[in-house]
Amino acid sequence: MAAAVEGLEPEAAAEDATRGAAEEAVDAGLRVPPLLAGNRLNLDLYPGGCHQLLHLCAQRSPQLLQVEFLRLSTHEDPGLLGATLAQVPGRLPCLRSLVLKGGQHRDALGACLRGCLTSLPDGLSNLARLAHLDLSFNSLEALPACVPQLRGLDALLLSHNCLLELPEALGALPSLTFLAVTHNCLQTLPTALGALSTLRRLDLSENLLDTLPPEIGGLSSLAELNLASNRLQSLPASLAGLRSLRLLFLYSNLLTSVPAGLIHLPLLARLDLRGNQLRDVPPEFLDAPFVRLQGNPLGEALPRPLSPPGTPVVPEMPRLFLTTDLDSFPVTPQGCSVTLACGIRLHFPAGATATPITIHYRLWLPEPRLVPLGPHDTLLSHVLELQPHGVVFQQDVGLWLLFVPPRVRRYREVVVRTLSEDSWTDLETHLEEEAPKQFWARCQVPHFSWFLVVSRPVSDTCLVPPEGTLLCSSGHPGVKVTFPQGATEEPRQVRMQVVHMASRELRALLGEPEAAVSPLLCLWQSGPPSFLRPVTVQLPLPPGITGLTLDRSRLHLLYQAPPVATWDDITAQVALELTHLYARFQVTHFSWYWLWYTTKSCVGGLARKAWARLRLHRVNLIALQRRRDPEQVLLQCLPRNKVEATLKRLLERYHGPEPSDTVELFEGEKFFAAFERGIDVDADRPDCVEGRICFVFYSHLKNVKEVYVTTALDREAQAVRGQVSFYRGTVPTEVPKEAEAARQKKGLDALWMATLPIKLPRLRGSEGTGQGLGAGLSLAPLNLGDAESGFLTQSNLLSVARRLGLDWPAVALHLGLPYRELQRIRLEFRDDLDGQIRHMLFSWAERQAGRPGAVGLLVQALEQSDRRDLAEEVRAVLELGRQKYQAGILRTGLAPGDPAPPSPSASESRESTEA
Repeated sequence: MAAAVEGLEPEAAAEDATRGAAEEAVDAGLRVPPLLAGNRLNLDLYPGGCHQLLHLCAQRSPQLLQVEFLRLSTHEDPGLLGATLAQVPGRLPCLRSLVLKGGQHRDALGACLRGCLTSLPDGLSNLARLAHLDLSFNSLEALPACVPQLRGLDALLLSHNCLLELPEALGALPSLTFLAVTHNCLQTLPTALGALSTLRRLDLSENLLDTLPPEIGGLSSLAELNLASNRLQSLPASLAGLRSLRLLFLYSNLLTSVPAGLIHLPLLARLDLRGNQLRDVPPEFLDAPFVRLQGNPLGEALPRPLSPPGTPVVPEMPRLFLTTDLDSFPVTPQGCSVTLACGIRLHFPAGATATPITIHYRLWLPEPRLVPLGPHDTLLSHVLELQPHGVVFQQDVGLWLLFVPPRVRRYREVVVRTLSEDSWTDLETHLEEEAPKQFWARCQVPHFSWFLVVSRPVSDTCLVPPEGTLLCSSGHPGVKVTFPQGATEEPRQVRMQVVHMASRELRALLGEPEAAVSPLLCLWQSGPPSFLRPVTVQLPLPPGITGLTLDRSRLHLLYQAPPVATWDDITAQVALELTHLYARFQVTHFSWYWLWYTTKSCVGGLARKAWARLRLHRVNLIALQRRRDPEQVLLQCLPRNKVEATLKRLLERYHGPEPSDTVELFEGEKFFAAFERGIDVDADRPDCVEGRICFVFYSHLKNVKEVYVTTALDREAQAVRGQVSFYRGTVPTEVPKEAEAARQKKGLDALWMATLPIKLPRLRGSEGTGQGLGAGLSLAPLNLGDAESGFLTQSNLLSVARRLGLDWPAVALHLGLPYRELQRIRLEFRDDLDGQIRHMLFSWAERQAGRPGAVGLLVQALEQSDRRDLAEEVRAVLELGRQKYQAGILRTGLAPGDPAPPSPSASESRESTEA
């Protein structure tokens, strides 16, 4: 064929090459599938895409004249690829989007392989309508000369190539709004770049840039600028003139200073300066909530003088910023600083490990078996797991955990807890506040396990030697415990907590204006249960009471030994020594002690109620229906003080009844939501048991569920009215029929807590009732995921499709489907919403079959479309599949099982939050 082409005119040679390639395709038995879909031509996922395009060109199909979108893989023979692209301007004159990407193939290690594209035919400059050009994942070392001549370009993507520089001619593109040149080898930028007055997004991350031209300040329309992971040491002052800039990413550079004018940009919403060499920045940067400065040596000493010649150079410690699709990272003896996608940070000093090691991490939702809370503790974070468990580092690893600050901080402290040798222990914790409402708990980690952040009453500990000692409360100096000499034969650890109760709450509870109580004293010890000699405990008298005015008949010393919830009056069993301000008594074993002053003769039951009141959180329950899809119901339990702000934020997307009456829950308490009167929760939900959805309440975390409800009634005839009720413990067999009667019984121990109405509107037409998958859509077996990470089946995907509702276009766009295809689907399934959704989802799934990362892409698209409820359900389905896979491996004896999270120790069990 090469001999036949030689000597012909270029146009005739190209036509002959086209005809020859088409004949070869036919001779080889290639079956050309129906590739043309409206104005789209996708050839990047088919083998022999160039042959197929040449075959279509040889047929001179009139449909080619209407094609506006062309995708072609560059994993082809370079000569054949060049001949194919030479046909594009003449055969596809209306082309608006041209995607010539590599990356469809991967090497043995899973890395994307670059395409063979190194240049483009000059004839492509004749594509007058071309607005979108994607040349990512190729082998370009220089920008093809035809690209700057495409005057209509709106978006130009050049990421993952080998570009050393950009030409000055690039500044002649008058319509360019998006330019991405990430992961290249750029060392400098052309000055003409500043002439792109229409440019709105510029991504130059992951290059070798050490300077920026001052002309970059001429990008008057620029809204987003990404210069992360370069070698920039300084920035031009002209950056402060980018008045339209909203996002500026400069992390992982070598910056020692930044222009002060950046902070005054009127629209700037985020300035990311993490991982640079900034030692001194203007105070405005430190106070601005949108500025990120983590990983900079702020306030440290100036750099040391240069070392003498011959001194070995110590490599700089690497900094890693992980994304959501990563759950592991490597650590070498050189050390590193790591920022996880969830915001958690770790610092591995040099020499922490002698050999390279891979660290795995995972964030667990809080569960009672993983969260050992004391009676008055509050959970402030999710549970972080770091693996491998038990590996001891040669130097302590720094850990920064982000947490929600407690509303009440007086007499309370924040600590990090970790699982060590089957029991939870406290780590020495330091608090850091980087911005308003952004708090970090910093600690040193000797080995890896589970970690969480809790708020608790101030805890004081001491080691009691045989010689005796004195333990004072740091929260209340009047509380002391004196250990005499000989109280113990061996040193033992003693811990003390002091819990305060407001007098106003007590008086309202007792109905007695003169009642008062001292702080509640909690004492724990290690070793034998009793001391050899009596220990003296000092408690302050209740507020307003002095030793000169008190009536001893009204003074009661109460005692409780957890886990028993009863309080005993032991006033007559101990010798109370009273001073003007304090009461002292002696004990031989530790428990909880409380001094009451009241006229009530029996205070044990009242003390139990007061003790429970200290642990309770006043909350409201809400049930909101999504405005565009009423079958999606949001259920939430949140503290009473957060109701108004939460509703204000949610009512743009949801509507529904007002929050329930205030109810009271313990931290970590389990309760259920059940749908009644003709409405049921979708049984496919993994955490749904017999129509009930389980909640575990943590006051500072999100106690929220988004569920999809169904009904067996005929919704085409009328709307369906029902309700959602919230219960403690087991849902009763008989639902409360009279809300008023149930409300009168409602109390701390009542099963029923609240009921809120739910209304499913009448269905119109066939919307929501179609069962078919759509015309022309095949049901080939899906292959999304794998056995180890979990599969998504057709049933799973249908379940997702049923829930999407009117959010499906947003999900489709985040999955990478172009807007034109969305319009085609809408037109093809004009009166069938379910058909639109299923066709979009299943056609995407068929294209993704067998490709790694497809399930992760779906989860990410759901989250980006504000459908975290579906994203969580997909994760739950995958987790169930992983568990079954692991269980199968264990049954066959192919691999040992992973260690399960251990149960709390006996000492922690005493601190359980269960009532």
